[in-house]
Amino acid sequence: MSRTQSLPPNPARLIEGLRDTGYDFNTALADVVDNSIDAEATKVDIRINMDSDGDILVTVADNGYGMDEKTLLNGMTYGAEGKPNAKRLGKFGLGLKTASTAFCRKLSVITRDGSKASLMKATWDLDHVVHEEKWELLLDSPNSFEEDLFNEISPKAAGTLVIWDVVDRLIKQYSQPTGRFAQQALDTKVSNFKDHAAMIYQRFLDPNDSRARNIEMTLNGEFITAWNPYCEDEPETEMVAEKLQEVELPDGSKAALKVRAFILPRKEHFSSEDSWRKARLANMWQGIYVYRENRMILPANWLGVYAKEPHLTLLRVELSFDHLLDDAFHVDIKKSRIILNEDLSNWLFKNFLNAPRNAANERSRTGQRKEVYDKAKNAHSGSNTSITWKEKDLRKADVKVIDEKRGEVEVTNKQGTVRLKLNILNPSTPGGVCIQPTDSINDGLLWAPALIDGHHAVQINTGHDYYNKVYVPNLASDVIVQGMDSLLWALAEAELGTINAATKTHFEELRFEVSRLLRKLVEDLPGPEMDTDE
Repeated sequence: MSRTQSLPPNPARLIEGLRDTGYDFNTALADVVDNSIDAEATKVDIRINMDSDGDILVTVADNGYGMDEKTLLNGMTYGAEGKPNAKRLGKFGLGLKTASTAFCRKLSVITRDGSKASLMKATWDLDHVVHEEKWELLLDSPNSFEEDLFNEISPKAAGTLVIWDVVDRLIKQYSQPTGRFAQQALDTKVSNFKDHAAMIYQRFLDPNDSRARNIEMTLNGEFITAWNPYCEDEPETEMVAEKLQEVELPDGSKAALKVRAFILPRKEHFSSEDSWRKARLANMWQGIYVYRENRMILPANWLGVYAKEPHLTLLRVELSFDHLLDDAFHVDIKKSRIILNEDLSNWLFKNFLNAPRNAANERSRTGQRKEVYDKAKNAHSGSNTSITWKEKDLRKADVKVIDEKRGEVEVTNKQGTVRLKLNILNPSTPGGVCIQPTDSINDGLLWAPALIDGHHAVQINTGHDYYNKVYVPNLASDVIVQGMDSLLWALAEAELGTINAATKTHFEELRFEVSRLLRKLVEDLPGPEMDTDE
């Protein structure tokens, strides 16, 4: 015969263990702010300060609808009962407690639900729970400091104030708790959260965004303004794809997610330097930005499908869904992860994103080719000088121009005489008669023999990945550039010196195959550090 046994968890061990659920500071504090948004607040005041003893106090006050005693007690319960509104940002009834105590040992909530109600205060004090070994919530009246702080944001009206006290995990311990290094560490945390809030609450903070109600949010007295990853106000920004995709839920009903893909301008095409800097054109900011109920829950992420690489830096994708898709996307307790099912993943990555990726790649490469070419124009002067000095002694063939406009020449070498087509060029830079960088060569070749002002020369394709990933990082090293240039010039001269009517097609194929193989060999090397980020 089976029986049951009640096994309540050890309060001290569990409440300490719940401090280690993996929250970072930005995610934890945002979890508290989510409660203010759920309470339909129009003002949220956040403060993160250090006192003269080095003690840190974090507070979040709002003018939302507040709580009565029953609601307050439920909200302070681990695994609180769900609220009627399924659209709320909070999901599991754990966020306020686990997020807060990840960084503090004393969490207090002060609230009232109207002007006629008295302020109530409830506190989880971890040291008290550990000492008493009981799930005892402390109920008390707020002190004068807490009352004044509450009334600053919601005088004589409903609202809520959350206080993190005994903050022991925000910054490391310094030998001088109030010294310069401790203050700098705290200032960095404050600045990082300001940027984080500006991003994840973008739709709430932007008064021109009608998708979410507007909220006024301040941090240490300064307004937080929305950061739009898609730079939609920039004339050169393109929305290249948009789709409302239906998803069938397990019960047979349907919900929809909306996806929009934007390609940002290159640095030189932004309307101002300030706009470019605000855009954060760095590799880390490419990817999909996921929104749940208008709140960003995952920024700049390819969801494990694509690696971030330089040619997609300009691509940012907005993916929005509502609470109906929570289970389908496996939204986690921190609301910082989603998992797409196979059908959605295939549609998104193999269908929807193909064209935006190609367009972003083309915009990036077109601009980058010009930038690389501009850098390369004067990087080969040493090679031109050294090769020119030895060119006549090293020539393996005589080249006679037959038709300059058509590029037809007659090459005479030890194999005999053969007619070919060569690029017949003028120097693109003073003295550039043996090595000439160009932004492209037919068939994507890395190099091709040429004739420049009567000199035997080689054109080098600055648009080839080998040039981008091997040449560009070394353009400042004259020895390395001369070494690589000498190799390509020697290959071009050797071709002229041994070619005949039977082999000229083979040499073209050889250059094509070598160029293709080099492109594959360098594909995992890092891209060049072009001047695109802050």
